[in-house]
Amino acid sequence: MLNITTKTFKEFTTQELYKVLQLRTEVFVVEQDCVYQDIDNKDQNALHVIGTKNGEVVAYTRIFAPGFYFKDASIGRVVVKKSERKYGYGKVIMEASIQAIKTHFNQIKIHISAQEYLIKFYSSLGFKQVGEGYLEDNIPHIAMFKTE
Repeated sequence: MLNITTKTFKEFTTQELYKVLQLRTEVFVVEQDCVYQDIDNKDQNALHVIGTKNGEVVAYTRIFAPGFYFKDASIGRVVVKKSERKYGYGKVIMEASIQAIKTHFNQIKIHISAQEYLIKFYSSLGFKQVGEGYLEDNIPHIAMFKTE
């Protein structure tokens, strides 16, 4: 069972922040072999959707109000710990993030910058591909939008 909490940056304890950054680094830097600046001075302006299991952070996203990152509300840094991917936690954390955008920002239009290999996954959540693919940190991405 995945427990979901949503927090502002200021609401994080030091341990929670450490666990989130550890998971992001484990997946985005080490597993994907991508050297990039994950700590980008945007976390302070995000709402953080955190999925924990037995006290361990196993899933996470950060969400932004319209106009901060993109013109529309957005979800980014979508991550699930490798050993936990078989339980459908990606869908659970994304559904919680979509709901958090509705609840906190009163928005239904959501913009994501999706890694191309996950297009089918995001499409299953109602996101539609827009435009051409592009490289972000040398990884193929595509813009996707959800409008309902």
